[in-house]
Amino acid sequence: MRSRRFWILICLVAASLGLSACGKEAHPTVADADNDGVLVDAGDVTYQLQISRELNQYSVEDSQYLKGLPAGTPQPAPDQLWYGVFLWAKNQTNSPLPVADRFDIIDTQGNVYTPIDVNPALNPYAWRPMDLLPSGTEPALNTTMSEGPTQGGLLLFKLNDAVYSDRPLVLRIHPQSGESATISLDL
Repeated sequence: MRSRRFWILICLVAASLGLSACGKEAHPTVADADNDGVLVDAGDVTYQLQISRELNQYSVEDSQYLKGLPAGTPQPAPDQLWYGVFLWAKNQTNSPLPVADRFDIIDTQGNVYTPIDVNPALNPYAWRPMDLLPSGTEPALNTTMSEGPTQGGLLLFKLNDAVYSDRPLVLRIHPQSGESATISLDL
């Protein structure tokens, strides 16, 4: 009798595990969301994610990040959102080096999003392609970017709101030379 109860219990557990997977689609895991202060090297420049988050165009702070959009850039559709990625970079070599000027975000479905070119002359938070001197950082010390609430240069994306179902998101940094790097993004 005891043996029969044991086998019934085992069968129930196995059946419940099998049923719990019904209707779920496997998504490839490209990264996890453990990105707090992680430093990555893309080429010979070191990068750090300061913060990444959805931006609210109606908030006083976030509206500042949306200045300098190209003329004619439409607002997000009802199924889209603004998303800001704020990066810090440092040249750890003894020679001047360019920071990356190509980035993209990839979700678990393989959708690729590229940043919107924000005019740095109109937006003091915008990421700027530049050469960093040895030990130089972007953002440079004592600038709006470095002293602001995000302490990083802005990469602005327009994402489909389906990314909430297709996370984690991964930021891919493409240096001008050398190996690319990735950072997991919270959303």
